[in-house]
Amino acid sequence: MRILLWLLTLFASAIGLAVLARFNPGNVVLFYPPYRVDLSLNFFLTALVVLFLVLYVLIRAVRMTQKLPARVIAYRRQKRESEGIKALRESLKAFFEGRFGHAEKAATRAADLPENAGIAALIGARAAHRMRQVERRDIWLETTVSDPTLKAARLMTSLELLVDDHQFKAALETVEELNANGTRHIQALQWALKANQQAKNWPEVLRLVQTLDKRNALHPALSNRLREMAYDALLSDRSHDVESIRALWAEVPHADRLKPFIAARAAQAFGSRGLHAEARTLLERALAADWDDRLVRAYRDSTAEAGSSELLAQIERCEAWLAKRPTDAELALTLGMFCLRQKLWGKAQRHLEQALSDALEPRAVRESHLALAQLFEALEQPEKASAHYKQCALATAIR
Repeated sequence: MRILLWLLTLFASAIGLAVLARFNPGNVVLFYPPYRVDLSLNFFLTALVVLFLVLYVLIRAVRMTQKLPARVIAYRRQKRESEGIKALRESLKAFFEGRFGHAEKAATRAADLPENAGIAALIGARAAHRMRQVERRDIWLETTVSDPTLKAARLMTSLELLVDDHQFKAALETVEELNANGTRHIQALQWALKANQQAKNWPEVLRLVQTLDKRNALHPALSNRLREMAYDALLSDRSHDVESIRALWAEVPHADRLKPFIAARAAQAFGSRGLHAEARTLLERALAADWDDRLVRAYRDSTAEAGSSELLAQIERCEAWLAKRPTDAELALTLGMFCLRQKLWGKAQRHLEQALSDALEPRAVRESHLALAQLFEALEQPEKASAHYKQCALATAIR
């Protein structure tokens, strides 16, 4: 429709000009002594239009000729940019497809474009790392040092690759540089956590776990496991004396003190340094918060001296617990062993036999038989003691 309207307008204009030219009797006289030129007005206007068009074309041609080198340069630059961007896309695509060799080659082509050089170098470094080409990886990373805008990206990439390569010393140095650079986002904290875990820097691991927990950046199971590993390593340190183990435990958050694994491990650490009363106290608090067989076993290992008021208090406490948990084999075993130590033979036999009947784990069965064998030896009943020793040995063999 638009073409038709343009044609109608063109035809109407041509007809109008033809009619105007036919009835236009005007003349144009040009004097240049001694010459005189007479022209019709129609011819003069036509010649003027033609002259304008010729001059316009000539000027346009000259200007285009002058701009031609710049256009060629711009075309080549645009072509180079297009090829660089295409190579960068190919590099990313190949990297995510797992074709790391192709990704590195494409990154090399993409790095020819200065604007892509930094990003291409990071992709090339990651691809070389996946192919275990450490020297090429370091060369790629070195090319990005001069670009200040890529400092955070370079440090994050270096940290991830160093942690993956278990070079925790270099990784920790990178963490310090990241911290100095002000980079403290979740991903940086997670890689810092892994680096400190490899370096067995457990106090820093605990600090980072607490920070990441506040941001909901760790799965609860992973967070608990990391805490357990850290506290296990700290409490297992044989260099701690009585005062230092107390100071260490004082720094543990209250919520962590009540967790079964940590409380049981702490009780063992306290007990190995002769702090049995403190070990029993922390276990009793943990049991009040969360009943767990690990705590019961640790409580059994923290037995007070025979005939002491502390052992009698433990027996009374276990009897109160057993009234609430009558089928708890671990608790019955613990109470039986306390009574055995206190030489309450009747109570000891009753609770140990109850533990044996309710026990589901081979370890509890084995310990129950062993305790009963010791009981009958003390009662000078060798036949029954021998039978339980045999059952204990059988339980040990089929474990």
